[in-house]
Amino acid sequence: MISMTGYAYCEKNGENLSASVEIKGYNNRYLEIYVNLPSWLSALEMKIRSLVSSVCGRGKIEIHVHIHEHNAPVKINVNIIAAKAYYNAINVLKDELGIEERPNLSLMLGMEGVLEVERNRDDERCWRELEPLLQEALKTFCCEREREGKHTEEDILKHLEIIECSVKITASFAPVIENTIKENIKSRFSELLGSQVDENKVLSETASLLLKYTISEEISRLNSHLNEFRAEIKKNTKPGKKLDFLCQEINREINTIGSKSAVIEVSNEVVSMKEALENIREQLRNVE
Repeated sequence: MISMTGYAYCEKNGENLSASVEIKGYNNRYLEIYVNLPSWLSALEMKIRSLVSSVCGRGKIEIHVHIHEHNAPVKINVNIIAAKAYYNAINVLKDELGIEERPNLSLMLGMEGVLEVERNRDDERCWRELEPLLQEALKTFCCEREREGKHTEEDILKHLEIIECSVKITASFAPVIENTIKENIKSRFSELLGSQVDENKVLSETASLLLKYTISEEISRLNSHLNEFRAEIKKNTKPGKKLDFLCQEINREINTIGSKSAVIEVSNEVVSMKEALENIREQLRNVE
């Protein structure tokens, strides 16, 4: 079982490049990947997404990539047209305001677009540097998710045992429920008819009510769902969606038992099962 929440951070400092990768994982119904990296590396986003989706099945995952190049070749161009336009505009403003100061070079260099900086960057070289770091961060991230998932699985199985125990207790009261129905029917017929009770009529009414109020079928289906729940945990490392569906089926059977039962002991076990099941469903929101 794997948790959807996790965190990892890795960094490296090389001669020509320094980089860091931060990964955060949150609960989410589907897989959503958010990649935050420098705009000049936008071409690498699909590679990062592909790498993350290969190891993550569900959850909201944020990847933050920071890269700093130490010795990247730089080319600086002077935009003469922009510089002249700024110069002429400043002179017009100077004459209109009656200012004698002339625009100097430091002022012109501070104007937007006068100097245009181009960096010769190699995306493939950056990817060769970044991929091992990203792989290392993902490995740490997955280990963290597996660690949390193990604790979550232990907690889920603990609550599953509570439900299984309550089912056994409930099943033991099935004969009591049937006998209670029989005795109630006999008692009512006796009150109405006295000694002239038609035994066949009593048996017929008893059979009809037993079909309506017996919980044997619900117990059987509930045990089947619980066995399947355990089997799914064992065979599937990412069972979240299937287990969520099984929880719905388990809840339906528990509710039916609760609505049929007139025995206080069974009603208490129904409350216990519903509480344990709610804890399981809460935990399942955290796993793939």
